[in-house]
Amino acid sequence: MTNFAGKRIVITGGAGGIGTATARAFLEQGAHVLLVDLDEERLAEVKAMLGHTRVFTLASDLATAAICARIMQNAKPVYALVHLAGLFERDPLDPDDHGVWDRAIAANLTNAYDMAVAFQPCADTREPARLVFASSVAFRRGSASYAAYGAAKGGIVGLTRSLARRFAPDILVNAVAPGLIVTRMSEHVIAERGEAYRAEIPLQRFGQPEEIASVIRFLCSRDASYITGQTITVDGGITNA
Repeated sequence: MTNFAGKRIVITGGAGGIGTATARAFLEQGAHVLLVDLDEERLAEVKAMLGHTRVFTLASDLATAAICARIMQNAKPVYALVHLAGLFERDPLDPDDHGVWDRAIAANLTNAYDMAVAFQPCADTREPARLVFASSVAFRRGSASYAAYGAAKGGIVGLTRSLARRFAPDILVNAVAPGLIVTRMSEHVIAERGEAYRAEIPLQRFGQPEEIASVIRFLCSRDASYITGQTITVDGGITNA
């Protein structure tokens, strides 16, 4: 299949488990992929693992709007931006330390806004371009230990809905809200309370990165041409149980 033949896809958080699986899903259908991540060493490993000449990498922290704009300008024309970059940090709710909150908003929400604004003028809109954000079931269920993270991921949903209206009809904007997926980011959660969490999941297992990647690829495909402003939950049923 070559549904994405020749199309340029930018994936932030591209060195992570979901980012790697998403890159592979697009590469299988002919895309050219730019992986953006803070971890330069891991990016090199992922590029080697994917083994494609159509994979490009860029180490960046997405810390400012100017950085985001340069990335998109250098990559244009871009058919799809998949924004997965984020920070998952326990929140002690310490009144004397605002750091966790500030980092959560900056690394999970502000950079999403900056990347989206940078993407709009660089989008390849010969057919509707695609923007997919990563939210989390934390915004639906709440997370006692990750309040700042949950708030930021809730902000992603609001941003998705607003930009779907603002960017229409040239760009379709959607989000995925993964449950507990087996990646490096979730290792400590699984180690600490994995069995208790698994017991709450109707499908009785954790998700795999490929199961998120397939939904992202769908949202970027022609099959999703009448879907925008939506957040698709992929969590094994835990939010409905």
